[in-house]
Amino acid sequence: MASPTMQVLPAIVMYFLAFMATASCANIEDKIPESFKSGHTNNWAVLVDTSRFWFNYRHIANVLSMYYSVKRLGIPDSHIILMIADDMACNPRNPRPATVFNNANQHINVYSDDVEVDYRGYEVTVENFIRVMTGRLPASTPRSKRPLSDDISNVLVYMSGHGGDGFLKFQDAEEISSIELADAFEQMWQKRRYHELMYIIDTCQAESMYQKFYSPNIIGIASSKVGEDSLSHHVDPAIGVYIIDRYTYYALEFLEMVTPQSKKTLGQFLKVCPKHDCISTVGVGTDLFQRNVNKVLVTDFFGSVRNVELSTVDMKWNMSSPVKQDQECRDNTCSEM
Repeated sequence: MASPTMQVLPAIVMYFLAFMATASCANIEDKIPESFKSGHTNNWAVLVDTSRFWFNYRHIANVLSMYYSVKRLGIPDSHIILMIADDMACNPRNPRPATVFNNANQHINVYSDDVEVDYRGYEVTVENFIRVMTGRLPASTPRSKRPLSDDISNVLVYMSGHGGDGFLKFQDAEEISSIELADAFEQMWQKRRYHELMYIIDTCQAESMYQKFYSPNIIGIASSKVGEDSLSHHVDPAIGVYIIDRYTYYALEFLEMVTPQSKKTLGQFLKVCPKHDCISTVGVGTDLFQRNVNKVLVTDFFGSVRNVELSTVDMKWNMSSPVKQDQECRDNTCSEM
């Protein structure tokens, strides 16, 4: 009969091995780059201009500028839903037809030939926006007008237009309330249509639009606090109207320094447009967002970077597979059936 010491020894050895395995896993986890811990594998962007009329030129320029940035950083048109309420490029008041500029220097035409507008004019309604976000679209809706996001998708939602305390106007004809927006995002969460969601809004009293959010993994960014106006940046004398809003102007200035391989973080992005630049106070809501914004890459939302990890471990393949058998047959070594 084995002694009590000999009986206890295997148990101690097993405990020690289990402890070492746990410690090893913990060390490996610590060495994994933060970018691999984001939990998402694809990106989507829904960019919405809700304003019509020539004097709202800047709202379309805002949205098209954001479209230009996310495409440059890698999000393809197939993963972008672009909603524009009016066609400034073809407006008879436009001194340079078929163009939209976001700077008086007119360096970049943000309405270039490769712009793909998914919803335009009177298609840009509150109902269509909510249907796009929640996936409750008619069966006849083309694939290009459907965001096919899932629970491993990071979704960027950017909106620009005229708003007030708790609402955003669509084409001066209807409004979406902050409660309706919050409920739409909750439907997305329940239907597993996003992993993390970033909501950016450039309008007056913009902060009020994310204050009702209650779904997990959402970060809200607003160009102004409740009770504040969101102001325009500058006029283009040749066009005769304001051509971009302040918050979007400085956000784009930051994004121009970002590349697909950039290590700039969301924490840095949240500091763009301080009060002496914006005049309004930028609002940020991170209470529902679970990650540390100082460790989240900007490209987790504005880009489409595929993380690839190279292994130095030699892999051994089992060659007793149908592939090997097929090779033997080609070498005339297999038997006749």
